[in-house]
Amino acid sequence: MKRFAIASTILLGLTLQAAAQGKKNTAPVPHYYGNRAPLHPKPYSMLPLGAITPQGWLRTVLVQQKNGATGELDKLYPLVMNQRNGWLGGDGDQWERGPYWIDGLLPLAYLLKDEALIAKVKPWVEWSIKSQQPDGYFGPAKDYPYEAGIQRDNSRDWWPKMVMLKVLKQYYDATADPRIITLMTNYFRYQLKELPQKPLDHWTFWAKYRAGDNLMVVYWLYNITGDAFLLDLAALLHKQTFDYAGAFMHTNLLSTTGSIHGVNLAQGIKEPMIYFQQHPDTLYPQATAKGFDDLRTFNGMANGLYGGDESLHGNNPTQGSELCTAVEMMFSLESILEISGDVRYADQLEKIAFNVLPSQITEDFMSRQYFQQANQVMATRHIRNFDMNHSGTDLCYGLLSGYPCCTSNMHQGWPKFAQNLWYATADSGVAALVYAPSEVKIYVAGQTPVTVKEVTNYPFEEAVTFTVNTPKKVSFPFHLRIPAWCKKGIIKINGKVWQEAAGNQVVKVERTWQPGDVMELALPMHIYQQRWFENSISVERGPVTYALKIGEEVTAVKNDKDPVEYGAGYLEVRPTTPWNYALIATPDDKLAARYQVVQHGNKTGWPWNPGQVPISLKTRAKRIPSWQLYNEMTGPIPYSITYGMETGEEEEITLVPFGSTKLRISQFPVVNGH
Repeated sequence: MKRFAIASTILLGLTLQAAAQGKKNTAPVPHYYGNRAPLHPKPYSMLPLGAITPQGWLRTVLVQQKNGATGELDKLYPLVMNQRNGWLGGDGDQWERGPYWIDGLLPLAYLLKDEALIAKVKPWVEWSIKSQQPDGYFGPAKDYPYEAGIQRDNSRDWWPKMVMLKVLKQYYDATADPRIITLMTNYFRYQLKELPQKPLDHWTFWAKYRAGDNLMVVYWLYNITGDAFLLDLAALLHKQTFDYAGAFMHTNLLSTTGSIHGVNLAQGIKEPMIYFQQHPDTLYPQATAKGFDDLRTFNGMANGLYGGDESLHGNNPTQGSELCTAVEMMFSLESILEISGDVRYADQLEKIAFNVLPSQITEDFMSRQYFQQANQVMATRHIRNFDMNHSGTDLCYGLLSGYPCCTSNMHQGWPKFAQNLWYATADSGVAALVYAPSEVKIYVAGQTPVTVKEVTNYPFEEAVTFTVNTPKKVSFPFHLRIPAWCKKGIIKINGKVWQEAAGNQVVKVERTWQPGDVMELALPMHIYQQRWFENSISVERGPVTYALKIGEEVTAVKNDKDPVEYGAGYLEVRPTTPWNYALIATPDDKLAARYQVVQHGNKTGWPWNPGQVPISLKTRAKRIPSWQLYNEMTGPIPYSITYGMETGEEEEITLVPFGSTKLRISQFPVVNGH
């Protein structure tokens, strides 16, 4: 396929002239790294850490992380996160868990500009830099037991280094520390030399499925240094990585139960689009889109994820989805969005962020579930029909219940979401592709600094307001995403309608901006429904899935059954109100009459507070007496619509945001009304 012509339009290391102001140490214009030839140009580029300041409810979420497990994991999980960790030079864990934690702690620290958190990050970064050996290898260099009782020569396994590469990239984005460039250049030369003899799956299979993370950092470094050998390494990494594009296009991978590990898939699904930058064949975006379509069809859930507990496990709403899957899929969607500019990936990113994260991690960020169910009516210690069980605690809320990998990996979800709200554009403008309260400082139209403040209670309210502050009049494009679920977005500038735009597109607002200009984006939200397993339906409004409000009894359990690694205790949750409801069949054009939207006006810092939800839905439903508990889950969901099924009388029920629930029905059977 003929290569696309390359025209780099992103600022590459431009600096302000200090002499012009008669000052020393004038801050440089941040580096917005576009793709260097011969890489295919991408429409959007991430901003340096620190350019975006979270505000409103998003800042509350991040502060909760700081005060919770993210900021305190070294104290809460000393078995791994202490000075004996191999990534601090000790003889303890040398695998993924230390880097996982720092992969979330680092962006959190710099987003909040929190010196105490930054101080926790630095020893991990400094040790990694100083660990580099003459051959270019960095990281722990001692053999360690990957499985209990089994000693393996796997200290140089490729996989844990991939996580630390992400950490070091973010550290450079925040600090411009030139030692990171030296370390990566030397390590990537080491990889190019060693991979032919010791390929990605030489030690364990993880790296073969997750090497997209490695590949994206190689391209990032190439855009800084232009070293040609990096493209040779990139081609080799792609060749040794599991062929996701081929599997999506030509096999039944995504329709076969147990075919692939759920987290491997969440991480690997971005690899075709990452490689597309070097080999811009339409195969790769087509394969990526088909992969997401098939994943939804054969395994999809109403929360935006899929059955994978651990391996791919179909779309029955009682199958589990792993917390690691949620945060890794978010990062993959963010990575794909930057390259593709496709609205669908931003839509799904919001779906996971606004539904899964607040329901699978507690508000204080001290407990989480290993697996989550779309229809979850008991979160108790019990062996369920998952592909893998961990003493039955997978649904229980705890710091270490289920399996502790998510304890280390959950921290990247919200910080990276915040870091991907705003982008620099290839046409020297600014893009808001995902919505949450924030402020961004960005350089546009060459070297003009602009600050944009975004005020919103999205995803529960429809209005997003941007106030643009510039030092002078300046012309630049402002990109706005209109989600696919929105029938018609309305853009106003200084109180006057500028454009009405259909959903599923990015609109460019191209004009000359003046200091204090206010742009309002209205995204009218309507009730809609989607079809799932056994023809069940979900009820949705904007990016939020709504679920049955179930009374919840929470019990603290002392864990005296498991090894200390699985925690001293956990929470079990049981229902106190009925859950076996079916919705009344309603055509799409009659949904507005069937569902009453109740605006509660609650604007708490944590918008998913179950006792103070900002919005709920009222509707009528019927109970199905034959639909009962089985194995501490819902029994098989009745097919919709089964005629002649015995039901109770119609009664009013309340639906609340999925993220506000610990117990829920979010995929309902459907019955006929009167």
